Amino acid sequence: MNPDAHKLWRAPRWALSLLLACLGMLGPFSIDTYLPAFAGIAASIGATPVQMQQTLSAYLFGFAVMNLFHGALADSFGRRPVVLWGVALFTLASAGCALADSIGALVFWRVVQGISAGAGIVVSRAVIRDMFKPADAQRVMSQVTIYFGVAPAVAPMVGGFLFVHVGWHSIFWFLTAVGALLWLANYQLLPETLHRSHRQSFRASSLLRGYWELGSDPRFLTLALASGIPFNGMFLYVLSAPVFLGDHLGLAPGQFFWFFCLSIAGIMGGAWLSGRLAGRIQPKRQIRYGFVIMVSVAVLNVALNLMFEAEAWWAMWPIAIFSFGWSLMVPVVTLMVLDLVPERRGMASSMQACIGSLANGFVAGVIAPLVMHSTQQLAVTSLAMLGIGVVAWLWVKPRVS
Repeated sequence: MNPDAHKLWRAPRWALSLLLACLGMLGPFSIDTYLPAFAGIAASIGATPVQMQQTLSAYLFGFAVMNLFHGALADSFGRRPVVLWGVALFTLASAGCALADSIGALVFWRVVQGISAGAGIVVSRAVIRDMFKPADAQRVMSQVTIYFGVAPAVAPMVGGFLFVHVGWHSIFWFLTAVGALLWLANYQLLPETLHRSHRQSFRASSLLRGYWELGSDPRFLTLALASGIPFNGMFLYVLSAPVFLGDHLGLAPGQFFWFFCLSIAGIMGGAWLSGRLAGRIQPKRQIRYGFVIMVSVAVLNVALNLMFEAEAWWAMWPIAIFSFGWSLMVPVVTLMVLDLVPERRGMASSMQACIGSLANGFVAGVIAPLVMHSTQQLAVTSLAMLGIGVVAWLWVKPRVS
């Protein structure tokens, strides 16, 4: 924690949470906003559905790879410069997507978007731990998750409206404007939270040693799996939304927001409860509650999909409850990851995000196209990915404090 933290931010805590949430929302906002326009973009630039799916996986792999460096850069040069350069590049990439006239150009600029969007997510986590003690950090992390949850709920509504009334190019021009406004807000408001005495050397040998120490620590890897892989049990449905909602549930693009509203309500509810429980119950107990909720509803989801044909009135609720369980436990797991290496929190945040994003990219590019055409396969795959997280947590639980 920065010893001068009390001098860096004198406004209400919720205002800092909102600013950090806006940084973190760039990633999911960039995904969800253009999902309702998939078919329209494909028809406009002559792309196949599989090629359009690759615009998701390209973004996620770019996000994952660069996440290895955002945190290391922030540990060496400070949190503020990394955020400002990342948001500036995101703004440029969004304009590039708006001007793309081929699938190749769109994939390229989506990669650049992914490379840059991760700066906000990675650095915002490190900023929270720079500024607050553990219990307070959990409360702020939960507040960030609540605010962060609003963006993905609004994004498909905005994207669907813009696509229907203006055209798909306007979606990316909108993201360009969001990036520009966010850069201005952070330029004016975001303090530098990394204390000078905590800065790390940017020498290659020092970085490689840090990466090796984290990458060879089984506790770090399993904690990252425990938080990142279960997320894909929910994210699989987001990635498959055009088929799941449009083909299986018969919803029009303008109705996709119902799914996102329910899912994000689950995230916000779980995050709110996580903040309320901070300091009141043991962290491991809170994580157990989250996993129990996710396992219960994932098993129920498989049973319902095997017995009945999926219908909109019930098929979206299990994903929302699953989201609740995930957001109840993930702030606690994230803080455990950061506190494993307090001198390299930026790097730890980077590698955690990288592992999660690699999993997200694999699910987007390989798993989702294989299973999205069957609601039964979606449900079983979601449960299987949760199972990986459960096993990881059961192994690491007795090995962390």
